[in-house]
Amino acid sequence: MNKILVIGAGRSASSLIKYLLDKSEKEDLQVRVADISIENAQKLIGNHTNGKAILLDIFDEKARKDEIKNSDIVISMLPARFHMKVVKDCLKFGKNLVTASYISEELKELDKEVKAKGLVFMNEIGLDPGIDHMSAMQVIDRIKDKGGKMILFESFTGGLVAPESDDNLWNYKFTWNPRNVVVAGQGGVAKFIQEGRYKYIPYQKLFRRTEFLEIEDYGRFEALANRDSLKYREIYGLNDILTLYRGTIRKVGFSRAWNVFVQLGMTDDSYVMEGSENMSYRDFTNSFLSYNPYDSVELKFRHCLKIDHDDIIWDKLLELDLFSADKKVGLKDATPAQILQKILMDSWTLEEDDKDMIVMYHKFGYELDGKKKQIESNMVVIGDDQTYTAMAKTVGLPVAIATLKILKGEIKTPGVQLPITKEVYEPILKELEDYGINFKEKEVEYLGYNPFNLGA
Repeated sequence: MNKILVIGAGRSASSLIKYLLDKSEKEDLQVRVADISIENAQKLIGNHTNGKAILLDIFDEKARKDEIKNSDIVISMLPARFHMKVVKDCLKFGKNLVTASYISEELKELDKEVKAKGLVFMNEIGLDPGIDHMSAMQVIDRIKDKGGKMILFESFTGGLVAPESDDNLWNYKFTWNPRNVVVAGQGGVAKFIQEGRYKYIPYQKLFRRTEFLEIEDYGRFEALANRDSLKYREIYGLNDILTLYRGTIRKVGFSRAWNVFVQLGMTDDSYVMEGSENMSYRDFTNSFLSYNPYDSVELKFRHCLKIDHDDIIWDKLLELDLFSADKKVGLKDATPAQILQKILMDSWTLEEDDKDMIVMYHKFGYELDGKKKQIESNMVVIGDDQTYTAMAKTVGLPVAIATLKILKGEIKTPGVQLPITKEVYEPILKELEDYGINFKEKEVEYLGYNPFNLGA
């Protein structure tokens, strides 16, 4: 049997493992799922005869090397910071590797060695990065093959709550790592190019520079810029493009309300708050406001942020119990960002019956035969339940499909890579359609720069 080693049995691994197990009898596979929690691994394997749950501490060098050495291909679903331990073992023992994470500089430096051994190290093959790369390149290559010249590319992705589970004023719940939501946009400036002009948005301005998107059947959304859109010019072969902008999708109104936390400093993760374990939520909120023994915390808050009592933002903040004197932080030596995450998880954690939703939107502008044209493409995926979420499907299925195709020799170009070639994206996108992951595409009037989009 061909042995597939999956390292990491977190929330993103459910659809990945199910796909491989479903294919295991026909493709003669043994799916070995290794995790520091044997219970997590066993839950995803179930009683399948071709699956095996393994207890593995990634820092146990001998155990890790033994598992990798005895596998035919390795999938690392670990946090990105741990990938290099697996990468070096795969290189040493000559094993192909698949991850959903961004290619790090350290990994990129191994490209020559990986190619010399004839290995495929496929990365960025999840959702974003992953499906975004593949779906974008499919259209870009098609335009270029017709003789068209790309002049505009915009791309946005969001992990949201499904409409039937959308029951709070923020129209948002955590569908992925809450920490990533709280610290999003920090540590750099958002960079993009619009109509040939370079644009920069610093963190403190990011959540007030949004643009609107319309998704058929799902209504209006807002998008805010990702950190660095410019690097995709080279990746996608768009070095001469006039507009290139990538961002994150939220429901309209989220960013304006979130900006309150940014302006107060509640998303800061760079220092520890004294006595945090004994703080109430009210104490935490008050710690960012000026001292005034006469005014209430609520009054000081509204005055500081210039929020009227009938502003919907105020209702959103009240919904989070930010001013509760009874609820305790209970986290020792916590940063503001960690405390805010704790508060938000009280309100934004998905309930057992809740479903999540992934939304992806692309806009392509190009010139062909002297005319400017525009294509809009969007994908919406709704999860089945809390195990097989939309996030798990869109991250895990591309990983699983790529793994099997590498194992079977259908994807064979060696090197450290991401899925931007036809050899990779065409068969994977085609198979994803069987699982309800597909794009609706339409040609519309070319608009180019839209003055009503605040992101411009």
